[in-house]
Amino acid sequence: MSLTNLTSNPDVVVIGGGPAGSTVSALIAQHGYKVQLFERERFPRFHIGESLIPETYWVLKRLGMLEKMQKSHFVKKYSVQFVNASGKLSAPFYFWDNKPHECSQTWQVVRSEFDLMMLNNAREHGVEAHEGVRVRDVLFDHQRAVGVKIQLANGTQREVPARVVVDASGQSGLLQNKFKLRIWDPVLNKGAIWTYWQGAYRDKGRDEGATMVLQTANRQGWFWYIPLHDDRVSVGVVAPFDYLFKGRVSHEQTYTEEVERCPAVKERVASGRRITGYFATKDYSYRATQAAGEGWVTIGDAFGFLDPLYSSGVLLALRSGEMAADAIVEGFQRGDLSAAQLGKWGALFNEGVDRMRRLVCEYYDGFSFGNFVRNYPHLRGTVTDLLIGDLFTDRVDGVWQAMESLYPEGKVPPSAWDSGTPPEVAANKANELILPEGDRP
Repeated sequence: MSLTNLTSNPDVVVIGGGPAGSTVSALIAQHGYKVQLFERERFPRFHIGESLIPETYWVLKRLGMLEKMQKSHFVKKYSVQFVNASGKLSAPFYFWDNKPHECSQTWQVVRSEFDLMMLNNAREHGVEAHEGVRVRDVLFDHQRAVGVKIQLANGTQREVPARVVVDASGQSGLLQNKFKLRIWDPVLNKGAIWTYWQGAYRDKGRDEGATMVLQTANRQGWFWYIPLHDDRVSVGVVAPFDYLFKGRVSHEQTYTEEVERCPAVKERVASGRRITGYFATKDYSYRATQAAGEGWVTIGDAFGFLDPLYSSGVLLALRSGEMAADAIVEGFQRGDLSAAQLGKWGALFNEGVDRMRRLVCEYYDGFSFGNFVRNYPHLRGTVTDLLIGDLFTDRVDGVWQAMESLYPEGKVPPSAWDSGTPPEVAANKANELILPEGDRP
């Protein structure tokens, strides 16, 4: 769509066209409001975060995306499975066995394709989505956001007014940085290195699309193993940042050494060939101190990033976009675009993120799914509920006391860990999120 055809005075401007931005814009446009979206890149573009979890189903359904997903060539995912440091496999956590509904089948997606599908879906709902346009700043009248300043590919700048501005700019976090809202997680200080293989081992039947989480023998890190279409597999290692990056010569050397430390991964990739270079990201976890202000909202990675362990990233992007859209539409209907109205979803959303964070921290602190299920077989379904992303209900909180009962005496549960940010951590994190090496897939 040509920028010469920009709608005058849109109701909402959305910064960023990823899953969060495309979700919030489509849901608002469904109610007849005028939405303009500005994405600085041109799709399709590479992005990590390929594994969806089942609770994405409900947002995809509201977006009208389900039929498109069902007709796609994305690999179907029915379960997740864990391999411990000694190479022992847990029983698969089959989503259907816990919730016999079509939502229990999800997908392993190539994000360049999935994100383009989502953005085009937003366009079908009436969103004016513009690619290759950078938002330079959010405009304010005193404390209220009133629009954005954009920059075109030729360098020309112009101002676009709006009643509400939604920041879905990803980890660059335009408003988060502007107002210094970012709080870094002092515990989940991780990094990741990954690459793509073709012809590597994959299971058969309903296990073919399973996400595997494989712990390295030295327990310093873990691998994701995600089968994609076209016989490709995404394989990445996650470990503490200092361990993974400091003192290593290259991403390739580090990755190769970590594969050697994880025989289960080494065996699986032995039959394949690597088809891309190596990629790295510093997966520091963070969250904003507030979800919204007067006339503005932050969602997706522009609000917070947790951890790649349980593949919650796209779910949190979609759910934050959905919750924010509902608050914005209600705000329009009530004539209330205050911070309290636009951010009313933040407390519930944070509770859900905290539940996933707790499960992530338990794993890094030595939690064994197999041991837990042996001791508490009646809670297997509740743990599976957490793994599928059923995070926004206190019904699942019964697992925490059971987990703590298996702790050695004197151990402190992750729920009690300090959530503040050490100054030395915060000082070194800005703009250190992506370190690409090699060819993109």
